[in-house]
Amino acid sequence: MRSPSSSPDSATRRRKLREAVPCYLGIAPYYILYVCFSATPVVFTAYLAFHKWDGFSLADIEFVGLDNFAYLIHDSVFWHSVANTFILWFMSTVPTLILAMCVALMLHANIRYSTTFKVMYFLPNITSIVAMGVLFGSIFSSRFGLLNGFLHVFGIDQIPWMQTEWGTKIAIASLSVWAWVGYNALIYLAGLQSVPVEHYEAAKLDGASTWQTFRYVTLPSIQPIVLFTVVMSTIGGMQSFTEAQVMTSGNAANSLSAGGVGQSGLTMVLYFWAVAFKDNNYGYGAAIAWAVFIIVMIFTIINWRLTKHKGAR
Repeated sequence: MRSPSSSPDSATRRRKLREAVPCYLGIAPYYILYVCFSATPVVFTAYLAFHKWDGFSLADIEFVGLDNFAYLIHDSVFWHSVANTFILWFMSTVPTLILAMCVALMLHANIRYSTTFKVMYFLPNITSIVAMGVLFGSIFSSRFGLLNGFLHVFGIDQIPWMQTEWGTKIAIASLSVWAWVGYNALIYLAGLQSVPVEHYEAAKLDGASTWQTFRYVTLPSIQPIVLFTVVMSTIGGMQSFTEAQVMTSGNAANSLSAGGVGQSGLTMVLYFWAVAFKDNNYGYGAAIAWAVFIIVMIFTIINWRLTKHKGAR
């Protein structure tokens, strides 16, 4: 009598397992790196959010329960950073997407040297944000800035951009717009090129104007692309850090000095960075990080539903 272990089904399973082992070994490095550098920090951050730690010795970790979150609710600096983040998101994301659509429409019109323009528009996206921050710092410099030099040609007095709250916000938002217009424009361009030509021909026969064609033909056709850019821009804008950090907080001594004049450039993630790595308060920093995650998730869902609803109409 044949034993169960030697049945054809068992042999088939063993053969399939042997065939699958090389495949699992091939993808194992990705999951190992993911566990080490993504999953483990997330779990450890959730653990730290309920503890007090200065970041030096694991033996000094002290359980404080919900104290970090209780303090977060009444932390006026944190809520100031939330307001700044939303203002900077609006000042950067809305112009970015509008300009990106305009650029995509121009590139879609088969203008000469379109490939060269595509490369030029995408170049800021592959340039270091730190390098761009230095460049924009020189442009918006209050005394020797290129922008003030341009205004001086027209007899306009110098503007202390980085010494005023709204000037700082404008400088940071301008950097974000310059960095991301090209990226979103190429995404829109790919969507525009997928719209069937017959739709435009039918609109032309119906006597539709350029605006009517764009509103009733182009936008509905690329609605998933627009939704994607809005959602991704929302997630990225709510997590803005490098732009504000480079232009306002390179020499910040602690969380109270981060964000420039009046902490006008203090975003949520910049505040988290300053609390954790400048104040060495990793427990409270972890609580801020989870608060940022919740706020970004809620705002992204709301934005996605509103955009999808308007597109459906």
